[in-house]
Amino acid sequence: MSKKKVGIIIGVIAAAVVAAGVGFYFLKGRSNGGNSADKVYVEKVSAIMNQSAGINNRYSGVVEPQETLEINKDSERKVKEVYVSVGDEVEEGTVLFSYDTEDLQMQIDQAKLEMEGIANDISNSNAQIAELQKEKASAPEDQQFEYTTQIQTLQTSIKQSEYNKKSKQAEIDKYQKSIDNSEVTSKMAGVVKEINENGVDPNGNTAAYMKILATGEYRVKGTIDETSVGTISEGTPVILRSRLDETQTWTGSISKIDTESTQTDSNSSYMYDGSSSGDSASKYSFYVTLDSTDGLMLGQHLYIEPDYGQGEVEEKEGLWLYDYYIVQDDGDPYVWAADKKNRLEKRKVELGEHDENLGEYEIKSGLSEDDLIAFPMQGLYEGVAAVTNMEEVDYSSPLYNQESTDDSGMDEGMYDEAGTESMDEGMYNTDGTEYMDEGMYDEAGTELTDSGESGATDSEVVE
Repeated sequence: MSKKKVGIIIGVIAAAVVAAGVGFYFLKGRSNGGNSADKVYVEKVSAIMNQSAGINNRYSGVVEPQETLEINKDSERKVKEVYVSVGDEVEEGTVLFSYDTEDLQMQIDQAKLEMEGIANDISNSNAQIAELQKEKASAPEDQQFEYTTQIQTLQTSIKQSEYNKKSKQAEIDKYQKSIDNSEVTSKMAGVVKEINENGVDPNGNTAAYMKILATGEYRVKGTIDETSVGTISEGTPVILRSRLDETQTWTGSISKIDTESTQTDSNSSYMYDGSSSGDSASKYSFYVTLDSTDGLMLGQHLYIEPDYGQGEVEEKEGLWLYDYYIVQDDGDPYVWAADKKNRLEKRKVELGEHDENLGEYEIKSGLSEDDLIAFPMQGLYEGVAAVTNMEEVDYSSPLYNQESTDDSGMDEGMYDEAGTESMDEGMYNTDGTEYMDEGMYDEAGTELTDSGESGATDSEVVE
C-alpha cells in the first residue's frame, strides 16, 4: 500500500473520529435538556383559549347618570339636620338638609329692637323741631339764626336715622329670607351619591357638600392609565360585562375621552392585563354611551373591553387552538408541548376545520385542554425545561439572546444559536457537507498531488 493511500485512510479515520465526538457531545447536550439556563413558559390550552379577544385590554367602569347635581353648603351657616343618606332615592323637591336658624332669629330680634330705637329717635327729633319752630316765631331777630341751625341739625339727624332704619329693615329681610330658605331641596329626581361633611372627598380633594345622580338615562364612566389611553378613541365600539356574571353584557361606544382632567394614583395600580402602571401613573376618564340600559343599576361596576366581535362568537364544540401555536412546516403539524418530565417536545396534532375569522384550528387528536404548550418562538428545541411560572424564565439565557455570543458551555462553532449542531470551521461547508483541507482536495473532492495534479479519488482509496 502506497504512503499516499495510507495517509488518506488515516485522514478519513480521523475525520470520522472527530465527527463521532461532535455527535456524542451534541447528543449529550440534548439529553441534559440543552443549556441549563434555558427555560420556556408554558400554559394550559384551556387557559389560552378562555382568554377571549379583548380581555387583555379591560378597563374598570361604573354606571352613572347623564346628569349630576352638586349642592354646595353655605360656609357661613351651620347645618342643623341632614334628612337623607348616601344611596337614598329622592324626588324633585325632597328636603335634603336644613340650616340652623337660631342665630338668624336672634339677629332679626336684635335688628328690630334697633329699629324701634331709631323710630323713637326720629319721633323725638320731629317733636324738638316743632318746639323750636314755635320758639323761633316769637324770638328776637338776633336769635333767628341760632334756631334755624338747631332745626337743620335735627332734620339732618332724622334723615340719617331714616337711612339706618331702611338698612336695618334690609338686614331683617335678608335674615328672614335665609330662615325661609333654611331647607335645601333637590331640584331633580335621583340618588344621593355623596355627602361630604368636611367639604372634601375621600381623596382629600375639594368637593361639593352633597352630590345627587339623576335617574333616567345612564352612561358608563371608565378609567384608563396614561400608558393605554392611546389605544382607544372616540367612536370605538365596546362591550361591557358584569363583574358578577360575565355572560351578562351590554354594548355601546366611547363618546368622550377626558385627557385634560387627570387623576394621579400614588399607589401602584394593577391593570386587568396583569401589568403594573407604576407608582405614580396618571389616569384619565372616558365615557361610554350605551345602546341599551336594560338591567343596569346606578353605581354598578363593570368591565369595559373594545369590541373585536367576541360578543358575536358562538361556542364551538371540541378543542380549538389559535393557529399561531401550530407549526406547519413541511412535515406533520405539531405544537411545542411539555412532556411528563416537564421537558419540551414536538407534539404531533391532527387538525380539523380552520376558522379564518378567529384564526383557530380544530384539534382532532394529539392534544387536550389540560396539556401545557409554549408559543413557538424561534430557537426552541426538544428537551428544554418547561415552567408554568413566568418569573422562572431567565430572558438573559442564550435561548432569548440568539444574536449574542453563546455562553452555554458548548464549544464555539460546535452549536448554533438555536442549540443545533454546527460543524467545525474548516471541516464542513455551511450546508453540512464535508469541507476538504486546503491543499489536499479540489472542489470536486479529488485529491491534489504536490504538483497540483489530481490523484486518486475516494473510491480508489476504498478499493
